[in-house]
Amino acid sequence: MAKVKVKKQSTFIDMTAMSDVTVLLLTFFMTTSTFLAKEPIQVTTPASVSEIKIPETNLLTILVDKEGKVFLSMDNAEQKVATLKAVSEPYGITYTTKQIEAFRKLQSFGVPIRYMQTFLDLPIEKQDEELQNLKNKRVGVPADDDKIEDGRGVISSDNEFKRWVAAALDINEDLKIAIKSDQTTSYPVVKKIIDILRGDDLRRNRYLLITTLREGSSN
Repeated sequence: MAKVKVKKQSTFIDMTAMSDVTVLLLTFFMTTSTFLAKEPIQVTTPASVSEIKIPETNLLTILVDKEGKVFLSMDNAEQKVATLKAVSEPYGITYTTKQIEAFRKLQSFGVPIRYMQTFLDLPIEKQDEELQNLKNKRVGVPADDDKIEDGRGVISSDNEFKRWVAAALDINEDLKIAIKSDQTTSYPVVKKIIDILRGDDLRRNRYLLITTLREGSSN
């Protein structure tokens, strides 16, 4: 009996449809994902059981490293620029258009106001190097509180941190404040920031503490 020859079928699989689906999924995730803001220092936040979400808008974030250096970030670029101008005005400091645009693009900032012009003139990679060099005295927003009288009231001319917060709240009174510190940061360092916020000049008794959600017990 003659053998029946089975006609060979092509093994070619058209992947066009699969490629289209992949591109659509990739586009979806790129347009809906929220990217983490670049921070000048890496901190490991302490764990807690709180599940309260930090708001994504109207937020002033205070980043405190373990040495007590302070960095700030604001989600609204226009309000951030307005705050910069308000803080700089008493010092007689003005900025070029290029410097303003450089500041607008910063995710976080933390240098003394008198060094801000020089800092903004640096290339982005040099700015990162400056902020990551924590031994540099020009890193961190000064938060000393010497209570000096000036024309704007009882507020330290050296406590630029207080000036930044006060100016930001003047521009946006609905601004919420969040504190993010490393889990190894000593309590007195964080308490100093909280005391400044709660002091007579700012009177901000409500703020958020950014933590990592603690895993549930296995018992």
